Amino acid sequence: MIYAAILNVALILSSAISFLGYGAACFLSDSLKREFDRYGFSSQRALIGGLQLCAAVGLLAGLSQPWMGRAAAAGLALMMLVAVGVRINIKDTFLQTTPALFYLVLNTYLGLVAFSPTGMRSVLDKSPPPDWRSAVVPLL
Repeated sequence: MIYAAILNVALILSSAISFLGYGAACFLSDSLKREFDRYGFSSQRALIGGLQLCAAVGLLAGLSQPWMGRAAAAGLALMMLVAVGVRINIKDTFLQTTPALFYLVLNTYLGLVAFSPTGMRSVLDKSPPPDWRSAVVPLL
């Protein structure tokens, strides 16, 4: 159980760091500005970037308040579902659509499993990690 919780925290941190980067890039990157033009969402670029930044902070806050993480993950999953639809609509290749699909699946998992009471139990309970000797001694 503790290993699943550690994996969940790693996935939460990965998504949060990614969306901190993507959100910031919406404001700073000229190439991402061109991508938003290509998507037909140039006027919503700042809003989308701001939402990504807020959701990333929500994922991090979810480590102590799981309901916030669940809401942030659900919002990102919805955003990525729309992103997949946009990619299909503008006839992007499967390879170009893969990042949106990946983050759709990841944030759906985070919202449904990682931030669930059982998914966060050992993190919230501050359970100590298992003693490595208990795993090795029976083998001897």
